[in-house]
Amino acid sequence: MKTLFECTVRYSKAMEGTDTQKRVNEVYLFDALTYTEAEKLAYERLQEVISTEFQVTGIRKARYAEVLPNEVGGYWYKVKTQFICVDENNGKEKRVSQMVLTLAENIKDAIERTEKEMGDTPDFMVKAVNESPILDFFPYMSREEVPADREVGRRPATPEELERAKNQK
Repeated sequence: MKTLFECTVRYSKAMEGTDTQKRVNEVYLFDALTYTEAEKLAYERLQEVISTEFQVTGIRKARYAEVLPNEVGGYWYKVKTQFICVDENNGKEKRVSQMVLTLAENIKDAIERTEKEMGDTPDFMVKAVNESPILDFFPYMSREEVPADREVGRRPATPEELERAKNQK
């Protein structure tokens, strides 16, 4: 299961049609190993998106079982799903709830995408759908996308990277 962090960012945003600026808080989702790495990723990745000075004002772990990005979609929706499973110890049915984050055009699209992703899961149902405050999701970079000088990563360093790091010191 991925470790996801919601980072709240505060900055001054120019208001469209006026010359005024407004202080805003925006939430972004990062796939990272630690709080420290999530903060580092927030500063690195959001410099490309936010043109003014900004500050990460809050970081918290997000409890999503799955994130379903989409090429087409305008809003992130929190979809509460529920499964009915049998407890092996006492043989009783129990309900297990999970949150799925889905990028979709509207609520109907979010439900359809979640149901499609769950496929043939038995005793599955969508219990609730809410629009999320999350503006964007930054997945963890794959091995090919990771810069060679990256200090923190989920992959082991190659022998060449270890040698290069020793030579730089």
